[in-house]
Amino acid sequence: MTVRWGVVGPGRIARNVAADFVHVPDAELTAVASRSKERAQAFAAEFGITSVHDYRTILEDPDVDVLYLATPHPQHRAMALAAIRAGKHLLVEKAFTVTPEATREIAAAAAEHGVFVMEAMWTRFQPAIVRLRELVADGAIGEVSAVQADLGAKQNAAPEDRFFNPALGGGALFDLTVYPISFAQMILGTPASVHAHGLVEGVDVEESVLLGYPGGRSATLFTSLRCQSPGMARVVGTDGWIEVPPRFHHPSRLVVTRHGAGTEELSLPPVGAGYSHELAEVTSCILAGRVESRVMPLADTVAVQDIMAAVADQLGLQVQEGPADLEH
Repeated sequence: MTVRWGVVGPGRIARNVAADFVHVPDAELTAVASRSKERAQAFAAEFGITSVHDYRTILEDPDVDVLYLATPHPQHRAMALAAIRAGKHLLVEKAFTVTPEATREIAAAAAEHGVFVMEAMWTRFQPAIVRLRELVADGAIGEVSAVQADLGAKQNAAPEDRFFNPALGGGALFDLTVYPISFAQMILGTPASVHAHGLVEGVDVEESVLLGYPGGRSATLFTSLRCQSPGMARVVGTDGWIEVPPRFHHPSRLVVTRHGAGTEELSLPPVGAGYSHELAEVTSCILAGRVESRVMPLADTVAVQDIMAAVADQLGLQVQEGPADLEH
């Protein structure tokens, strides 16, 4: 059986994801939808897609099983809810939404209608990160005490660009900070406290986040739209540490240091550009009849959205969630 995919929002990230379908068994990209017919047609021609739609008609296409949703963050809510009601499975680009309330709304709708929904946090499916989680679980570095991560991506875009538009979910939080927060949540779970400090100029352009956990454990995170930083992560334990070299959100290797046992470098490159692994996860889950991923469950997405909401509140951000109705 082949799982038939449709893309909603044929922008830059969708183009990168679409190119990785050649590496995914049992998956076929068959449809695309956009508010712009010309944009959808150009995307279809580039990737050999046969069906071109608007947002409404792709929901009515019987030859589409699952949608990859890559519109701006505040627009995820309406399309996701409409797709779920139409019985379509979903891969929703990170950040899943811009408020925890909308994330919980989508998760509840998915449970009610029995469809598969997952956040497109590709980091968790990279071979290097899969191995990191195995090493931590096996006690390779003892008990984890701390997570450290940075992700600075200097943007020279014009002020009207999406990155700096609050109505389109602009700012560091939903494009960058979601990565180290999700990484920390993956390793340490849901924090007991969140402390944020940053710079807001219309949108948040830079922030530092300290997550506190029981037993003195912590995660120290930094992201920026005005500074380029290495993009490195480190997991520190009582018996050693694991470094995830730049860029940690799509790494190709790990460096493992064990106390008294030296350092080992592990080469674990992704297949294709690295999106193939999350596409394979969704495809296999749908074929198996599962409605959630065990690697990226919706409970983790909700937890990450709660942390981001706390950061937004402490920075004084005015987050603009999109409507629940596709017609708006």
